[in-house]
Amino acid sequence: MNQMFKKVILIVSSLLVTVSCTPQKKQEKTSDPLEAILNSDSPKIKRVMDNVNEHEIQIRYTQINRKDGQVHFTDFDFQVDSNNYFYPASTVKFPTTVVALTRLNEADSLNLNTRFYVEGDSVETTFSEAISQIFAVSDNDANNRLIEFLGQDTINSVLKRAGVSPVRIWQRLGRDDDNAITKPLIIYENDSTVRMLSKNISTYPEPLQLNHIKKGKGFYEEEALITEAFDFSLKNYYPIETQDALLKRIIFPEAFSETERFNMSEEQRTFLLNAMRTVPRNAGYDQNEYYDSYCKFFIYGDTKENIPDTIEIYNKVGFAYGTLTDCAYIKDTEKNIEFIVTATLLTNKNGVFNDNTYEYDELGIPFLAELGRQLYDYELERKQ
Repeated sequence: MNQMFKKVILIVSSLLVTVSCTPQKKQEKTSDPLEAILNSDSPKIKRVMDNVNEHEIQIRYTQINRKDGQVHFTDFDFQVDSNNYFYPASTVKFPTTVVALTRLNEADSLNLNTRFYVEGDSVETTFSEAISQIFAVSDNDANNRLIEFLGQDTINSVLKRAGVSPVRIWQRLGRDDDNAITKPLIIYENDSTVRMLSKNISTYPEPLQLNHIKKGKGFYEEEALITEAFDFSLKNYYPIETQDALLKRIIFPEAFSETERFNMSEEQRTFLLNAMRTVPRNAGYDQNEYYDSYCKFFIYGDTKENIPDTIEIYNKVGFAYGTLTDCAYIKDTEKNIEFIVTATLLTNKNGVFNDNTYEYDELGIPFLAELGRQLYDYELERKQ
């Protein structure tokens, strides 16, 4: 065999190897169901994905498989990166609630039905009422009362001790009076006895050093437009990985070691799960104002129809500063489907914050609803 013929054989062999490898690589790429969904022709998906960088999208979808009595997770990520900051808004109410339950479990004289009020606050409530309000309609005041009960250092340290990190919960929500000192709680022990829980003093936070910590081209402050990027460095920080880690621990505590679980009773956990899945009408709220999907974006966010009783969504949403986020465990009890999805996206086309001009209803919520529907359809096919 002459040298020229050998050379031709080598070239042809090399081309055959390259061609045979190409389909395999393509199959590996398209085997990610999340990628296939995000490349779909659905207008509700496409409008966002056509400007993917502008919307700062991050998504984690988790398949749940059960074998020999154990739960196994398979995660699929799109642009998930804890170094890329997004404003978590009301999603931080979930970890605050979890830590409050652990503290109640450790206190001999306190429980879910203990009545209390915050010094200077005119509203008396119970811990169970506050938690129900947090999940049914995302009540800011209810969340802030739990922060006064706990203090920020307690919230962050309990989360980190269970491996739920990185995280920083600092702000009270719906208020500008961020303060390291909590207000005392007045506790009712019985009809005639009250006592005061002393205030907590937490560590004032250092500015976050993360990508996209400054956003946009302007913001309003006291009705004046400031033409510079909006700085989020002293605000709450609760990335996708951390939200997912907490939800998995609450839904599937048996999948984690003792040190990774939270110290709450089974009664408290059952109460929490019921609060997470309850829609506003079942919590006593006016259905016309607080429809089922008011705080449930996936699958049903773009409709005001009732969610079927067979669909259980255990979640916490957040929306503020143009950022929409939802972290949910979705279960169809009739068709035996279950999966987890956590997603966030920014909808602020004009780049100005605090002007209340965001594309929540026309862009963000339809995207999350369609994402949830397509993941549900994929799970239905996968189940079959």
